[in-house]
Amino acid sequence: MARKGDFTASPYGEPRKFDPKFRGPIHNRHCTDVLCCVIFVLVILGYIALGIVAWVHGDPRKVAYPTDSYGQFCGQKDTPNENKTILFYFNILKCASPIVLINLQCPTTQLCVSKCPDRFATYIDMQSSYRYNKSYWEYYRQFCKPGFNKPWKSVAQVMRDEDCPSMIIPSRPFLKRCFPDFSTKNGVLTVANQTTFKDGRGKTRNVTDLREAANIRRVIWHRRVGSGINNVLDARSVGIKIFEDYASSWYWILIGLFIAMIVSLVFLVLLRFTAGVLFWIFIFGVIGIIGYGIWHCFWEFRRLHGIPGSDLTIYDIGFQTDFRVYLQLRQTWLAFMILLCIVEVVIILMLIFLRNRIRIAIALLKEGSRAIGYIMSTLFYPIITFILIAICISYWAVTAVFLATSGEPVYKVMANQSLCKYANLTCYPETFNTTNVTKLCPGSQCTFAFYGGESLYHRYIFIFQISNVFVFLWLVNFAIALGQCTLAGAFASYYWAFRKPADIPPCPLFSSFGRAIRYHTGSLAFGSLILAVVQLIRVILEYLDHKLKGSQNAFAKFLLCCLKCCFWCLEKFLKFINRNAYIMIAIYGKNFCTSAKEAFFLLMRNVVRVAVLDKVTDFLLFLGKILVAGGVGVLAFFFFTHRIPVFTQEAPSLNYYWVPLLTVIIGSYLVAHGFFSVYAMCVDTLFLCFCEDLERNDGSTAKPYYMSASLHRILGKKELSPKKLMG
Repeated sequence: MARKGDFTASPYGEPRKFDPKFRGPIHNRHCTDVLCCVIFVLVILGYIALGIVAWVHGDPRKVAYPTDSYGQFCGQKDTPNENKTILFYFNILKCASPIVLINLQCPTTQLCVSKCPDRFATYIDMQSSYRYNKSYWEYYRQFCKPGFNKPWKSVAQVMRDEDCPSMIIPSRPFLKRCFPDFSTKNGVLTVANQTTFKDGRGKTRNVTDLREAANIRRVIWHRRVGSGINNVLDARSVGIKIFEDYASSWYWILIGLFIAMIVSLVFLVLLRFTAGVLFWIFIFGVIGIIGYGIWHCFWEFRRLHGIPGSDLTIYDIGFQTDFRVYLQLRQTWLAFMILLCIVEVVIILMLIFLRNRIRIAIALLKEGSRAIGYIMSTLFYPIITFILIAICISYWAVTAVFLATSGEPVYKVMANQSLCKYANLTCYPETFNTTNVTKLCPGSQCTFAFYGGESLYHRYIFIFQISNVFVFLWLVNFAIALGQCTLAGAFASYYWAFRKPADIPPCPLFSSFGRAIRYHTGSLAFGSLILAVVQLIRVILEYLDHKLKGSQNAFAKFLLCCLKCCFWCLEKFLKFINRNAYIMIAIYGKNFCTSAKEAFFLLMRNVVRVAVLDKVTDFLLFLGKILVAGGVGVLAFFFFTHRIPVFTQEAPSLNYYWVPLLTVIIGSYLVAHGFFSVYAMCVDTLFLCFCEDLERNDGSTAKPYYMSASLHRILGKKELSPKKLMG
């Protein structure tokens, strides 16, 4: 039995002394970190103001709808282009010049059309056949400027004034823009089964020229909305198929997530009564699910033996947009089997060498299950945290979109003559015809180029985007901190109730939430601010890493890698400190720095016990999450692959069954994580309270322990040593 005299002077502060008046979370407390609270409120008000300004200047239609050369949106209701939802380029070959990436302007007329061309044609061929084939012109004119009806106009003048495109090619809409309908036949790039085409100017070109122009055009559009893109020709078909799979299976995905929520709740309720047995079920259940995965991979590996093409390697077939091709290779299933075997062996070895630690962790989790059983409302608090985080994400996303679309239309002079000195200069459509530009540069036009601006607001949009990200991180961390402090206060009320449940105060969760909001908003904001700063630095480092991927500077890569590693470790450490600081805030009501110091010193004075439980309880809860996600995932696998006879007709036909399957598995894990996080917070709170209890009391009649007898029997042993616990 640990006695008061056992606690000697320590560099980590003096142990807590017995206080007969102490009965858990202090009710007579004062506001903490008031300055940070004021700053936090002002930042929120400023964030609201930023959102309002962004909403005033921004226009999401710039992303949702393409813009033609006249600055009009394609497909917008109550406009002449209402039924013309797709943007068409007169001469997409002009987009192939590298200078286009600098000016972010493709020097060709862009019009809104109702559909993309479906055939090869040129203006010269149309004009030569106009007299005896009027339907040729009727089809071609829908890709000319509105109101143009002079098919007899000379080709040179039409090309100069860009009244009509010199050619049209078979195209398909992608991102509401007409791009050549590429396909690969026997490894050869084609458009409508042709490798060459007429450019309408008397030349025959190769379709690879179209591909280069289409790629640059895509890069221009994505740079305008703030991101880059690589080759997306093959990804287009994959994206369409994935979208189709989500459209046909979304309600089954929601059902799978609902099942995961029910299973998580059932597990948590059962833990109240059979914690020890259920955690061992978690352990062996995960081993069993992984074992089934190993057996299935081995079965597929043997099934494919002798099938033509199955012995090819992944390297042999290269990248394929149809991922089902990889599942027909024996090497794929062999790789899966090896990976699962490694995971299985690692888990089994951990169970062997950490069996005593696991036994102790299960005892603490049993105590946690009792606490949750008396305060069942804590199981549903993650829903509140989820709602708060969802609001933060929604506000951040909407503000980011409005900021990205805050630019005003910028028009540039587009001239057919390369020597025109006014080319690419800013112009104004209202006054362009009154200038002498059209005289000096015949055929020049004032066309829409991009969205931008030179005002003070537009010059600082990037700063506003950084601020948007930073405040978003701050608010998300605050929502998490509020949940942790609230749960800690409720579980501390349970622990420090001498007679359970009689001495547990009424509505402990609601009371704890009220104390956290009323007195400790500043402290929670302070801890969240520190974490948000580190996370913002990590975001910037990731951005720099992305930009420097093509760099050949080995030292810069090494330095960046070191910085990323250091700040990752720092973030993990701060999360650990913050979590325990919030527990101390919930109990004693002190400011953040004092609470963080006292929590750290308390843990250091009990470093052996921390070593016993460190990450072991997290490991057990992780197995529970894996069991929920894996169990629901196996059920989803049998359902989406039509292997459940009862639901064969109801299961949707999919292009890639792994699309809804991965969504269900990842979503189920996140749902389970939300509910099991209550257990994790409960265990951490009870552990800190346990350490305080050992310091305050000695188990005598005058100073009785508040812990249960079983918990003291396991964790209260002074002779606990890591050496024994490894055996």
